[in-house]
Order: sequence, then C-alpha cells, then structure tokens
Amino acid sequence: MKILYLTSRFPYPLEKGDKLRAYNQISELSKSHQVILYSITENQITEKSELEVKKVTYFHQYSYLPLLRKYLNLARGLFNSNPFQINYFYNKSRQKQIEKLITRFDPDVLFCQLIRMSEYIKNNDTPKVLDYMDAFSKGVQRRMLVEPFYLKKIYNIEYQRLLKYEARIHQDFDASIIISNADKEFIPLKNEELIEIIRNGVNFNYFKPQPNKVKEFDLVFTGNMSYPPNVSAVLYLHQEILPLLKLKLPNIKILIAGANPASKVEELNSPNFVVTGWVEEINDYYAKSKIFIAPMLIGTGLQNKLLEAMAMQLPCITSSLVNQSLGAKENVEILVANTAQEYADHVLLLITQKDFAEKVAQAGYAFVKQNFSWSKSVEQLNRIFMKIKH
Repeated sequence: MKILYLTSRFPYPLEKGDKLRAYNQISELSKSHQVILYSITENQITEKSELEVKKVTYFHQYSYLPLLRKYLNLARGLFNSNPFQINYFYNKSRQKQIEKLITRFDPDVLFCQLIRMSEYIKNNDTPKVLDYMDAFSKGVQRRMLVEPFYLKKIYNIEYQRLLKYEARIHQDFDASIIISNADKEFIPLKNEELIEIIRNGVNFNYFKPQPNKVKEFDLVFTGNMSYPPNVSAVLYLHQEILPLLKLKLPNIKILIAGANPASKVEELNSPNFVVTGWVEEINDYYAKSKIFIAPMLIGTGLQNKLLEAMAMQLPCITSSLVNQSLGAKENVEILVANTAQEYADHVLLLITQKDFAEKVAQAGYAFVKQNFSWSKSVEQLNRIFMKIKH
C-alpha cells in the first residue's frame, strides 16, 4: 500500500511529541508499505535529520516556511473563520505541491497528522485519515488561563474557532484517530465513536534501565523547554516545589534536560538546578536520576516523557491533569500531586522509602510495557487503512 503522510513539522530530530509520533508511526508503517512523506518545516533541515527520515520513507519532500510567509498566513485569519494555526500552515503553492505528489504516486491512503494539515486534503477523494493527536482547543483554553491579560482575548478567539473546527473537520475524512480518551472527550462530537484512540508507544530497546549508572540527580524533568507547558512546569518546580524540598533536603539536585530552553528556563541554571539544553542521548540523563517529576499545569495529550521514564524504571510523579491521558494507577504505578506540598511530600517519600520507590518503578514499567507499543498502535492504524481503502 502507498501512504501519503502529511506533517506540519519535519519528523526528526525527536524533540517534540508530534515528531516522535510521526517518526515512529512511519518507521513501523514502512516495514510493509511505501510511505511518501510531505512535511512543512520552520527550521533548516540538517543532513543527519534528512538521512534518518530517508531510512524510513519511500520518498520525502519538505517545504520551508519563511518568516514573512508566517505573518502573511496569520493575517489571513483576520478575514476568515478558520483557527489561526490552520491559516498559519496553509499556502496555495504548498497545496499544488501536495496535489502533484498525489498525481505522481497515486497513494491508496492519505494520512494527515494534526488538524493543521487538514485543509490540504479535506476535499480529495482518496481515502484519508485524520490524526487529531491532541485536543488543540483544550490546550489553548488552558493556556488562556495563564497568559497575560492583553493576550487572553486572542486566545479566546482561537479557542472558539478551534472548538468549531475540531467538531466539524472529521466529516471530511473517512476515519479519525486521537492519542487518548481524555483528549477525545474534549472534542464536542455528537458521536464519539467517530474517533478511534491510538496511543503512542515506547522504544524499549533505547529506553531501558541502566542499573550501573551513578545517580547524580535526585529529580529529572525532560522535554522541549521552549514548549509553554514545559516552561510553566519548570518555573513551578523551581519557584514553588524546590523551596519546600530544601527544608528537608538542602542539597537536593535537579536536572532539566531538553532542547531549546526558553530564556526564563536557562537563567535558572545552577549547580543544584542543572539546565542542559539539547542532549544527544536523553536515556543517559534518565539513568543518572532517581525520580522523574512532571509538574504540568497546562497542556493536553499524552506525555511521552513519562512513558520513557517509566520504561527506564524510574518512579514518576505528575499532576492529575497529565494522568487523565496516561491512565496509570495512582499510588501504585505513579504518584499524583496537585499542590506544591503534595509534590514535595511525594519526593520525600520516594527518597526516604527506597522499597516503596522500587515498587512504584516496577509497577510503572509493567504498565507501559503492557499498554504502549508502537507496533500495536500501527496494527490499529493498518486495520483502519484496510477498512477505508476503496
């Protein structure tokens, strides 16, 4: 089968959740299908990134989104009712490029990752699948609560537009998928069965325990550190949780590892609160740490960082917001906190009660091993493709 797979980001390196999902789905699909990839990119593509994508695709093409074009695309949103991020990624010249690929390769299925790319193929007669991945509208609603007052109106407009767009766009596709039941419930559909849940997986060959690694850090948090939900989590960890921890653990050492740290994250760097920026082997940094903590206040979707940490047998602490999508058993497979004091108490418990920490780590590992597999998620995807294929 030939599959044209559309993404709003080039799916390598794997520093963002949508890129991680795309790359691993394509890797699995390419074992039995010809995958033709079309991506938009805001950044220059490195030779290494292109080589890695070439390994798992039959053909790939990308279109660079220059700065001026971004602003022109956003301005279009002033004159139509589509969400701003739909306008941001849409361009007529890109539409022609995609149509040429369809004519050239005659794909059996079109796969659209994220609603950002849906305008390009929504009117095409080829069988097509939309991956919502996350409920964007809910993410924008949560961000609206923490943004400065002068931005709240813009976020509210985008939220209302996204709600309407997410509710209607599935009608233009033969099938739709999403990453979790929690995200599915945030999209106001009359018939929820129209969206199938397909979870992410974990690369267990890469994310595996390293028992001989010296534990240099008490806590670790990972992710793209320019992503607003991650930035807010780091600030919360530093400003609210850390002072409470220092009352009992004055020498506690925390690691913040991830690409593109925002300036307000970078300036927190100190001997006891280490901000690394991009690292080549993120598994080594999990292995150097005792506990994974993800104090997320906003955001949607499944947090891959938790899956990775659990796969490496780290006991994990996160918010109830995150665990809505994850679905791990509280106090068994994961610890859940909703206040700074609860986070501090959980950290102290795991550090002082090593047997309990080990039980949580092992239960978390068993949970991800049983529920999160790239091969199983792509098996679901294959069934959908066969069902809608003409």
